[in-house]
Amino acid sequence: MLVQDRPNPKSPKTHNNNSSNRALPTVHPNRFSESKSLDFSTWASENLYKIVTILLLIATVAALFFLRNVGDTAALLCFESQSQQLETIHFPKINWNSIEPIVDKTTPYANFRSEKWVVVSVSDYPSDSLKNLVKIKGWQVLAIGNSKTPSDWSLKGTIFLSLEQQAQLGFRVVDFLPYDSYVRKTVGYLFAIQHGAKKIFDADDRGDVIDNDIGKHFDVELVGEGARQEVILQYSHENPNRTVVNPYVHFGQRSVWPRGMPLENVGEIMHEEYYTEVFGGKQFIQQGISNGLPDVDSVFYFTRKAGLEAFDIRFDERAQKVALPQGMMVPVNSFNTLYHSSAFWALMLPVSVSTMASDVLRGYWGQRLLWEIGGFIVVYPPTVHRYDRIEGYPFSEEKDLHVNVGRLTKFLVSWRSGKHRLLFEKILELSYAMAEEGFWSEKDVKFTAAWLQDLLAVRYQQPRLMTLELDRPRAIIGHGDRKEFVPQKLPSVHLGVEEIGTVNYEIGNLIRWRKTFGNVVLIMFCSGPVERTALEWRLLYGRIFKTVIILAEQKNEDLVVEEGRLDSLYKSRVSVLRSSRLKFCGGSALYQALYQNILLVAFDMLLVDCLHLDCALFGQTLETTVVTVKLRHGILPRQLPSIFNRYSSAEGFLFLHDDTIINYWNLLQADKTKLWITDKVPQSWTPVRDDGNSDWFTKQAELVNKVVNSMPVHFQVSYKESMTDPSSTTLCSSEVFYVPRRFVSDFIDLVNLVGDLDMHQKVAVPMIFLSMDLPQNFDSVFGTMIYKPDQPSTNSTPSYSPEVSAVHPWGVSSEQEFIKLVRIMAAGDPLLMELV
Repeated sequence: MLVQDRPNPKSPKTHNNNSSNRALPTVHPNRFSESKSLDFSTWASENLYKIVTILLLIATVAALFFLRNVGDTAALLCFESQSQQLETIHFPKINWNSIEPIVDKTTPYANFRSEKWVVVSVSDYPSDSLKNLVKIKGWQVLAIGNSKTPSDWSLKGTIFLSLEQQAQLGFRVVDFLPYDSYVRKTVGYLFAIQHGAKKIFDADDRGDVIDNDIGKHFDVELVGEGARQEVILQYSHENPNRTVVNPYVHFGQRSVWPRGMPLENVGEIMHEEYYTEVFGGKQFIQQGISNGLPDVDSVFYFTRKAGLEAFDIRFDERAQKVALPQGMMVPVNSFNTLYHSSAFWALMLPVSVSTMASDVLRGYWGQRLLWEIGGFIVVYPPTVHRYDRIEGYPFSEEKDLHVNVGRLTKFLVSWRSGKHRLLFEKILELSYAMAEEGFWSEKDVKFTAAWLQDLLAVRYQQPRLMTLELDRPRAIIGHGDRKEFVPQKLPSVHLGVEEIGTVNYEIGNLIRWRKTFGNVVLIMFCSGPVERTALEWRLLYGRIFKTVIILAEQKNEDLVVEEGRLDSLYKSRVSVLRSSRLKFCGGSALYQALYQNILLVAFDMLLVDCLHLDCALFGQTLETTVVTVKLRHGILPRQLPSIFNRYSSAEGFLFLHDDTIINYWNLLQADKTKLWITDKVPQSWTPVRDDGNSDWFTKQAELVNKVVNSMPVHFQVSYKESMTDPSSTTLCSSEVFYVPRRFVSDFIDLVNLVGDLDMHQKVAVPMIFLSMDLPQNFDSVFGTMIYKPDQPSTNSTPSYSPEVSAVHPWGVSSEQEFIKLVRIMAAGDPLLMELV
């Protein structure tokens, strides 16, 4: 019953008047002072219950005020959510078939169309980063203003929509948008879709796109000629309880976490034990990593920062992009994300939560709905560089994240839709369910309804629904389906926060490297003195590979160095380079023939290299007979094939010249079942046409044609298909190449075809590789190597990088030079410092 409805109580004065006949006590002045004291203690004791009541009321008000501003946000939100549950949330009713189209009639761009758009929010005059965005070819920049934007804002080449222009577009969502927030980009998304958008790059005005090329890492095209038809690394779905991952670990920064990562998960810093793979083509949402100032929350920003020092955090640009399977999520932001048309519905930025939570909640919400159409999200290597302006957002702006995001991911993974006809029905249903759970308010339910109607009004076509894989039994991940990738460990920001587990992490890396290459034989040719380097090379690479075979021009049994010549490693038998007249002493044709055969065997087996020989047979001086003996100039017969046969159980064979350094930690992603060679390095792999000016090259080209014409059909077809110009011959210096076990027999067959032909190594090796397989099937792992053939191997530190697969040239001829090499390679393998 309301207070207004209650009956009036009787007046206490009336009651006293009716009792006038009651005897009133006589009060004497001196008696009052004696019986009752007017001091504070007496007054307080008599009014104690009143004082306690007032103090409790004040404390309650103060506690609520404190919680709302700086205190325990979780407690306050719990209180607020309980209050909200008392309110009834109405489910919007929409007739999807009666939505009238909205046409641009108010802007000068009514007839403008573009398929690729960049949408940014602007609150100040154009920044340098925004001016650089405008220069990206093929992309139209759309700037969305708010109440903070200068009235005279303008930038050539950019479409700018002021608050007034936004209000005139006729979109329903405008009624829900705050005036001073970046979430007004929602209007920009609709405008871009209305004007022909097929891809939208969600960006901000403080980041530079790396190399001014959005397509350098992003998959801008998913179908057609420009699409990369490839398999993508994917997180393992083996653990169904793992609902969110930190992608920064994969890209080399395990002590950094993105905004929107549940704080209870930031301690998960170990890299993946293994990954799986998924076919590309449905990565409708593509999240890029940002160098400089990545997307971090206020907790990280204010605890890892020293004063006014700007963040400049770098991620591994060569790490593979990685996909998220159904059941697993990742934080998504609004300033470095590419959306394809199939996911345009996921661009809606919620309006009832804090601004720093809006895009993150959108990302989780969108990822869950993306599974309904068979799509997935992929995280890409650094695509932009954002500059730290030394200004962070207060913790209170992220309260919706730190309190609710962990619970949100678990809710979304477990949520199932009761709608099975249209995607938009599922979207509205999920928005309603999230409001019921207190993740956002009813305002966002109404906002979602307006957003979906506006999408249909600008003629957006809903994607078709697909069967949810989460409802199927999880496939067992077999050993062959497991893909290993060990991320880089790049310098990070600690500011006195000690990073624990470093040694265990690095030993774990060594174990992984050994596990990956422990059955691969490294064949190394040393052109310098092996007395000073053989043991060092084995010490460096022997930790990683099955064994290290060292070849040199001179054999050294003490150091287990085998004899071999670089220019004849591929030869199948002795090459006849010259003849020499040798003088034998013998009295009969039988002795002469016998001794000639003995010498031939000696030349073949013991590598005797002599021009003239005088000897006496059985100590007798007999008549001299001159015979002609063919001398060999080379190495043991069948050098590489003999090594292949010696290690018949090896998984593959990696050949390396001692003037080239390999960073084995960057070879982990290479396919050990494919051929590796420097075909993607222009300075090393060069097709040359025979113009008749070089007798040597003409002869080499003739030898190649001779061998190719004698090849079996499968070798010949592969070679001729690989050589687009029949009149050219490929030269390759072949400082490093890899032959997997499945191609060993082919390699031996081709070596036998070369036979004793005087074919140079730079000609023979590429011919053999092109005959074994097509170049597009080679693994491109050496495509990232530093290759400067004209630079002397002075071993200058700037010419080395731990982030590439190999470095050429780099010479080591002494122990001091080896120590220098080990110290700089320790940037990729810190345990190497234990060797020096």
